[in-house]
Amino acid sequence: MTSIAVHDDRTPDDGAMAEAGAWVARLQRSEVGEADGLAFEAWLDAAPGNRGAYRRAVAIWQEFEANAEAVLAELEPLAQPIPIRRKPVRGWWVGGAGVALAAGLAVAVAPALMVQPLTQTFVTGKGQHQHVKLADGSVIDLNAETRLSVTLTRGERKVVLGDGEAIFDVAADKARPFTVAAADHLVRVVGTQFDVRNRQGGLTVTVARGKVQVRPLTAAVAGRSFLLTPGERLAVAAGGAEELKAVDPQETFSWRAGRLVYRDQPLGEVVADLNRQFVDQIEIGDPELAKLPITGVIVLDDPRAVTQRLSLMLPVRSVPSDRGLVLLRK
Repeated sequence: MTSIAVHDDRTPDDGAMAEAGAWVARLQRSEVGEADGLAFEAWLDAAPGNRGAYRRAVAIWQEFEANAEAVLAELEPLAQPIPIRRKPVRGWWVGGAGVALAAGLAVAVAPALMVQPLTQTFVTGKGQHQHVKLADGSVIDLNAETRLSVTLTRGERKVVLGDGEAIFDVAADKARPFTVAAADHLVRVVGTQFDVRNRQGGLTVTVARGKVQVRPLTAAVAGRSFLLTPGERLAVAAGGAEELKAVDPQETFSWRAGRLVYRDQPLGEVVADLNRQFVDQIEIGDPELAKLPITGVIVLDDPRAVTQRLSLMLPVRSVPSDRGLVLLRK
C-alpha cells in the first residue's frame, strides 16, 4: 500500500480528526454556500484542537492527491463487495489516530477532489492579521481586510488575491510554480519572498528575495511583463500606469510588526489603510486635506494616538464623530 507520512508535534484525537475529515469532504461540494462557511468557522472555534485537526486532515489529503494514481489504483477493489477478513487494516501511515481518517477520507472525497483540487479560502476583517503555513512549506501573512484562496495540485500552486495585501514566503519547488492572480495580473515565482497589494484596482508587488515575474493576466489586459529582483517594487495603477522603482522591502513588510511606513503618500491613502486596521473609523472633513503628502512611520496602537501623531506631521486636528474621528484643518 502506498505510504504517506504526515508529521505533527500534536496529534489530534480520533473525534477531532473524523470531524475534520468530514469538513474536508463537505467543503468540496459544488453547492457549498455561506451557511457552510459559517458552520465551519463555528466548528473551528468550538474546541482548541479543531484547527490543528483540520490542518492535519488537509495535509493528509494533499499528500494523497500527490500520490493519487497509485493510491486510487489500490483503493479500486473497495468498490466491490469483499469478505471480512481478520487482517491488519492497510492504510496510509499518518501517525496515531490518522490511519482510519486517511483511508476513509480517500473513499469519501476522492471522486470530487480528483475533478476539483482542494481550495482553501482565508479571510481577515478589520484589524485582523493571519499567519498561514501551507502544506508545501510556503508561508502567507495576510494583512487586514484581505481575502485570498489557495489551490495546491501536483503541477502548480495557485493563489487568487481579492482586495487585500499579503506577504508570501514561497518554498522552492521547480516542478510546481507558485502564482498569484491579482488586479488582472499574474505574479509567478518558484521560491522567493514578496508582498502583493491589491487595493481599489491598483497593484503593487515588492520583492525581498528571489525573482518575481509580473505580467497581465490575459492578452486583453494592457501592460508589459516585468521581472523583479530584490529591492524592486512594481506599482500598476487602476488606470494602467506602471512604475518600477527601488525600495527597502522591509518598509513594505513593516505592517506585520504593527507599523506603516510612508514616503510622500497622500493623507487619503493613509487614512484608508488606517481604517482597515481599526474598528473606529477616521474621516477626512476637508477633501483638500486628503491630498496632503505624508512621510513617516505610524505605529498602529490606538486610533486616537494615531491621529495625534498625524497632527504633528500635518496641519490637521481630530474631533470625535459617530463613527470614530474626523480630521479637520487646523
